[in-house]
Amino acid sequence: MDYISNTAAEQDKMLQEIGIKAVKDLFQMIPEAVSADDRLNIEPGISELELMRKTQFQAGKNKSLDQQISFLGAGAYDHYLPGIIDALISRSEFYTAYTPYQAELSQGTLEAVYEYQSMICDLTGMGIANASMLDGGSAAAEAVTMAARITGNSRVLLPDTVNPAYREVIKTYGTGSDLEFIDLKGKQQIIDPAQIKENINDQTAVVVLQYPNFYGSLEKMDEISNIIKNNKNTLLLVIANPILLGVLKAPADFGADIVVGEAQNLGNGLNYGGPNLGFMACKDDRKMLRQLPGRIVGKTTDVDGKEGFVLTLQTREQHIRREKATSNICTNEALNALMATIYLSTMGKEGLKEVGEQCYHKAHYLAKKIDSLSDFEVLNRDNFFNEFVLKTEKDSTVLMEALLAEDIIVGYDLKNIGEDGILVCTTEKRTKAEMDKLVKKLEVL
Repeated sequence: MDYISNTAAEQDKMLQEIGIKAVKDLFQMIPEAVSADDRLNIEPGISELELMRKTQFQAGKNKSLDQQISFLGAGAYDHYLPGIIDALISRSEFYTAYTPYQAELSQGTLEAVYEYQSMICDLTGMGIANASMLDGGSAAAEAVTMAARITGNSRVLLPDTVNPAYREVIKTYGTGSDLEFIDLKGKQQIIDPAQIKENINDQTAVVVLQYPNFYGSLEKMDEISNIIKNNKNTLLLVIANPILLGVLKAPADFGADIVVGEAQNLGNGLNYGGPNLGFMACKDDRKMLRQLPGRIVGKTTDVDGKEGFVLTLQTREQHIRREKATSNICTNEALNALMATIYLSTMGKEGLKEVGEQCYHKAHYLAKKIDSLSDFEVLNRDNFFNEFVLKTEKDSTVLMEALLAEDIIVGYDLKNIGEDGILVCTTEKRTKAEMDKLVKKLEVL
């Protein structure tokens, strides 16, 4: 108990008050089989100077993407971050990680969240967006359970072209809600609309599609949407890449009811894996609005006619009766949402469009170059945006390790999900020289 600042006299007084002789008596219920009978192997305390040197040494073992060339995507992306973001997010008017509990004292944060919601609506074509979610996976899972509540159905069509990590989170959430999942298997990196038609019925709550999908391919969104529209009590949930919506058709244009996704690529760094930023939007429909999890910031006027911002809806059980709560999500990623807001404001429509176009053209340049090599084949060469599946006769794991030794991260090894190949991604940051270097290395390995 050395880390507790109480003096020995204070500890003795507390022990006497509760009627025991020693601190160890508090832990008598712990079985001897799992109780340590010796001191833990923990080093003694050190000074701040020594600690800083030690942490700097350990941190020096890491390599950042400033030192490596990354073609890794699969849900987290290495995009350019304008310098203005760091300058603005540290201002005291905005600097918080959470939705404020005292809204009247946090107008700067609320205004930023309000602008974020508006921009998400512009990108997706939806009418309502919430103040953000924890990440793309939890946003997708919350959307599935939301769809089940709205429709009163429990059947979920879940293609394997959706990010496998998202599928796991969706199923974990769905188990507690007694949802039935129908797994659909893709062919040539997309889902055949005929599979949707065969499996949809009047008990289907929602069809989940990713846009572009996990393999970088574009599903037949319009065709699938038409099938769903014939089933009036079924919703279409689209998991979208927001940065590519500057180029791609908005999900609203092909009938999406709910749109979610991971917005890490909107001005947020990779940061060794987080934090991330989930976004969530839906149609401007009262029934959907009341089932939307999380919080919504609204704009109003006070008694003097001055503009102000408020938490319009708070749907967690801490604010309303538990049986009426739609979710246990009690906060949002306010700081990350602020970064996305600054990013979108800085880039504007034309900037976002240019990012999307560069991602597309660079990926297709690289894919064409690799596909020309004798031992490699791009499987979805006729249908992908900025990620593609690379098949090779060589051992992908050995190949990736050899390239990593050259400070090149070639992509995501699909062996991790029981498939063959490598998922390769190209963003606007990759140069022609870097792509040509990868091709040359693949040629000789």
